[in-house]
Amino acid sequence: MKTVVLVTGANSGIGLALCERLLSEAAEGLQLCLACRNMQRARAARQSLLASHPSAQVDLLQLDTSSISSVINAAQEVKLKYERLDYLYLNAGIMPNPQFDVKAFFRGLFSSGVTTMFATGGGIITQRDGVTPDGLREVFATNLFGHFLLVRELEPVLCRAGQTSQLIWTSSNNAHRSAFSLEDLQHQKGTQPYSSSKYASDLLSLALNIHHNNQGLYSSVICPGFVMTNLTYSILPTLPAFLWTLLLPIFWLIRVFTNTFTLTPYSGAEALLWLFKQRPETLDPYAKYHSLTSGLGNNYTQPHGYRSGNSRVSIWQIIGAGKPDEEQIGKKNPTEIQKRPAGPEQPPCLKQNL
Repeated sequence: MKTVVLVTGANSGIGLALCERLLSEAAEGLQLCLACRNMQRARAARQSLLASHPSAQVDLLQLDTSSISSVINAAQEVKLKYERLDYLYLNAGIMPNPQFDVKAFFRGLFSSGVTTMFATGGGIITQRDGVTPDGLREVFATNLFGHFLLVRELEPVLCRAGQTSQLIWTSSNNAHRSAFSLEDLQHQKGTQPYSSSKYASDLLSLALNIHHNNQGLYSSVICPGFVMTNLTYSILPTLPAFLWTLLLPIFWLIRVFTNTFTLTPYSGAEALLWLFKQRPETLDPYAKYHSLTSGLGNNYTQPHGYRSGNSRVSIWQIIGAGKPDEEQIGKKNPTEIQKRPAGPEQPPCLKQNL
């Protein structure tokens, strides 16, 4: 029986690189579904994949995670087509209208935090968000809520007796606690909706583990590192072309000193592929799995704790599940952590806001 994998945002960037790497690993045993908003680009991506893997089974699904009706229709199509879903990669995302603060950039360029600035965009990039026809903030809907709704709609094919399934979220180094507020979940009052949505997806992954591990559904989060994708290049309109050209060699040089500069979509997809090879019940639900690249260009994956005052306990409290006991925080291995009690009925942040 073939492994069924669905990838959102699969027509370019990290999503497409992941699909190529998955097919290179197990083309014959894989049933791959590209879930994309733009079907013309989706068909082009499919043709590209089949050119390299002629015998692969690659399906297309129209999905716009910013649209509630699109998500519901796509989920219905998936349930009609597949009896089960083994992996759901929640990768689609946007960073609309990025604004590049040139002054902050040059200040940071000669500071001790230059590596963090490049890796996360912290302090130099803000966005102007829009509103969807459904009345939701565009970044919140696309990056978070649409995926949340998709998971809920696909529960019949994700949570099946005797089967384990895995959700894998593409998060970011830009997922900052300071950008997120439970009182402003859609980030209507701020200027960093992308950072807020990615931090919220980290929290949501934890909450999903609380509720669904006992049903065989597991959730993990990855960070692709600093990757040159269309999302990155969208900053170009506010960045002089000559400066961007000058920065490229600097990025490669910085990689000698920091492993977070993966730079290419292929390298950025490393953690996504690594998770595909693991048994989901053995993974640490508290960890964010990072794609990393050494100065010599070798790719590898490493788990890091969630950012919340450098404390696992504090992030657990943020999602409303209370403080776990000492054994749940570090005195058990990841496999044993997965066997913890299911937790409260529903984290308050999800119950009140979603």
